[in-house]
Amino acid sequence: MGNRVTRGDFEWVYTEQPHTQRRKEILAKYPEIKTLMGPDPYLKWIVSGMVFMQLLACYLVKDLSWKWIFFWAYAFGGCINHSLTLAIHDISHNVAFGNKQAKWNRWFAVFANLPIGIPYSASFKKYHIDHHRYLGGDSLDVDIPTDFEGWFFCTPLRKLLWLFLQPLFYSLRPLYVNPKAITRMEILNALVQFSIDLVIYYLWGLKPVIYLIAGTILCLGFHPISGHFIAEHYMFLKGYETYSYYGPLNWLTFNVGYHMEHHDFPSIPGCRLPMVKKIAAEYYDNLPHHQSWIRVLWDFVFDDTLGPYSRVKRLCKLAKES
Repeated sequence: MGNRVTRGDFEWVYTEQPHTQRRKEILAKYPEIKTLMGPDPYLKWIVSGMVFMQLLACYLVKDLSWKWIFFWAYAFGGCINHSLTLAIHDISHNVAFGNKQAKWNRWFAVFANLPIGIPYSASFKKYHIDHHRYLGGDSLDVDIPTDFEGWFFCTPLRKLLWLFLQPLFYSLRPLYVNPKAITRMEILNALVQFSIDLVIYYLWGLKPVIYLIAGTILCLGFHPISGHFIAEHYMFLKGYETYSYYGPLNWLTFNVGYHMEHHDFPSIPGCRLPMVKKIAAEYYDNLPHHQSWIRVLWDFVFDDTLGPYSRVKRLCKLAKES
């Protein structure tokens, strides 16, 4: 990783992110990986099925008591919604309809957003580009916690609270770290989302709306699937800033666990990332990785060496827009 200097408690590095060089080496050795790039023909059908499944669930929960609303929101609906946020992650890389149909991808992400209950997809797209381009970039990569988060959430109890509050920090942190002008797509995303929320409320009452939004908040917070937030880039071993996870929850999360492979080849859809690992096995097999997101959460909370400060940061120069 090169020379490191401690500034605050983040791991400051003065080298480029490792994914660019590894991508060049792998493509030079295995040019056939380029054939894995391009749209996933099944993604739009899987996502559509999940959206309609949640609409059916809205009808089924409309007469349940509040305790069962929240139970099913956490145990079922929130899992679907969290999975849909990861579908939106894939769609943000244009893998639903391909790079030549960018608008179709943007609008399909708005459609995938509907069960989440809160407008999300357009803002995610806007900031996720920076996460790839400026991985760990100071004041650019809003995936990095703030100094306050690193300083305050430093004990097991506080780290547990931080995990519960992850949806709040992920939504508010960009406004503080790297505020950007609201785009037309964000406005349209909000108009469509709130219109559907009102239609659901008009048809079936408040409980289905709460079911959707509560599921999103609960399952993006302290939940086994949320282990991916910590597993992806928190520094469990010094010098390694991205980690893959090869456990069974990849089946529910569009292979987001193949995160090393994803950052090396962001234009390859999640369904084909296991093929990247198989083809270029010598580049991935010996890298540190995770097998359990539950274990990740446990270690994060109870290991004194881990916390929101356990991230690599670097100074990045802004790239010129093409």
